[in-house]
Amino acid sequence: MATDASGQEQQRRELEEVRRQFAEVGKRMGSAFEPASPDDDRERPRALAPTTAPPNQPPPPAPPDELPARPRWQWVAAVALLLVGTGLGYALPSAGPNDPPPPPPPSTARPPASTQPQQPQTVPSVPQVCLETARRGDKVIAKLVINDRDRRLAEALKAYTLASQACRKEASP
Repeated sequence: MATDASGQEQQRRELEEVRRQFAEVGKRMGSAFEPASPDDDRERPRALAPTTAPPNQPPPPAPPDELPARPRWQWVAAVALLLVGTGLGYALPSAGPNDPPPPPPPSTARPPASTQPQQPQTVPSVPQVCLETARRGDKVIAKLVINDRDRRLAEALKAYTLASQACRKEASP
């Protein structure tokens, strides 16, 4: 229990130190909400102080927001790049409507079917496990799309993962 009391004492000291620092900064900066004291001869920033002007005079114009001008060489470089790009666009060949189409690729001549030896044709087949994997994947995607994120999604995702592993095992040579 002694450490709890010492911890609270340390926190109290730190809090007092922070309060003291804020008070010092407040004295240096002054307050935007209180009027300046007559004996204070230094200039304070008045960010929140309203400007008062005579009722028959318009308020003074706000200073213009001046952005620094870009150096002249940057403008010259931008214009030069634009001109170079435009020139290259005209100079490079392009396929237009008047250009003849490119020649077709050379076709490989096949000998007549009678002289070519018969090769067995392979018929692609998909293992049943892979079809089941696709069906389970569709279920998972449907649940994700309709934002049905509960126990059924977790079960469907687990079933899809197992079916995917089985498909990979069966389809690999």
